[in-house]
Amino acid sequence: MSTHHRIAVVGAGLGGLTLARVLRVHGIEAAVYDQETSRDVRHQGGMLDIHEESGQAALSAAGLLADFRPLVLPGGEATRVLDRNAEVRMARDDDGTGGRPEVERGRLRDLLLDSLPEGTVRWGAKATAVRTLDDGRHEVTLADGSVFTADLLVGADGAWSRVRPLLSGALPAYTGFSMVEVNLRDADARHPVSASVVGGGTLFALGAERGFLAHRESDGGLHVYATFKVPENWVSTLDFTDTATAKEAVLALFPDWDPSLRALVADADGALVPRPVHALPVGHRWERVPGATLLGDAAHLMSPFAGEGANLAMIDGAGLGLALAAHPGDTEGALAAYERVMFARAEAAAAESAAGLTLCFAADAPRGLLEMFASV
Repeated sequence: MSTHHRIAVVGAGLGGLTLARVLRVHGIEAAVYDQETSRDVRHQGGMLDIHEESGQAALSAAGLLADFRPLVLPGGEATRVLDRNAEVRMARDDDGTGGRPEVERGRLRDLLLDSLPEGTVRWGAKATAVRTLDDGRHEVTLADGSVFTADLLVGADGAWSRVRPLLSGALPAYTGFSMVEVNLRDADARHPVSASVVGGGTLFALGAERGFLAHRESDGGLHVYATFKVPENWVSTLDFTDTATAKEAVLALFPDWDPSLRALVADADGALVPRPVHALPVGHRWERVPGATLLGDAAHLMSPFAGEGANLAMIDGAGLGLALAAHPGDTEGALAAYERVMFARAEAAAAESAAGLTLCFAADAPRGLLEMFASV
């Protein structure tokens, strides 16, 4: 037995949910499948800066912009740039006039989920195989052995997308850099030095081929990414279930950095989470495949050094939903229109992200980032 859908989306991240919401606004139903067992099975990550021209535009198309504004972290657009000696090289307050307000990823995802009817998302549905049938429909097999088919299949399933091979043979490549993600909870009370170093918004503490990226969270905690250039197999050589040993290994990469910066890892609460940074080729695209397309990281995975990932996923989802609504009865016309815009937008962002990685971790860092901020 299999279930058939006119439109099926694999992946209930921000992009897939935005697509489902925009379609619903226009009276079009879609089924969303996600491998997680429930919406609350894990913490969804840290803060996101939501850009006016992309993420906020997508929320407007979804009819959710007004509901988004109360979720914004006051003062979250404040930015500090430090060098390895913890010398403050730039500090900008959030004066309320910026166009990239900060919001917690989980709260934004909840906003999208709550805007959809119960049952739109099928939880615990991990795609294991995808193929095109002789009649042109696409078939997805799930880990439990069940199957569904779709006239239009959308891969919104991230970096290691199961849907991508229908359209492209490209695979993400390691960028040369890895991150280790940590948290410091109740920072003002429990970690006052770290709270002062990070400030009220985002911190960049940079040096040659390594640094600390951090931001204040809405619950008063700090979310930190220690970032460094290491071989691709570096993560696999460590047992990250041994937190003390993992901390030692990370801090060994920052031996002569200021103690206040090393404390962002040394004093971290809970486990350290490794995040090798991968990217698809800049300008990744494919020839039109009937009844299938991709959005977000499945289409254009890039490093996080332009802050575009979540924003692109959301504007992809909104753009695809609007294209389908504007081309009733002409799915291929809608997909062609969507992909034409998405390819150009993603190529520019991916190039910016690749340049941002180079700029942030150059031999004279943080000079390049300071020059960039000065030019804006």
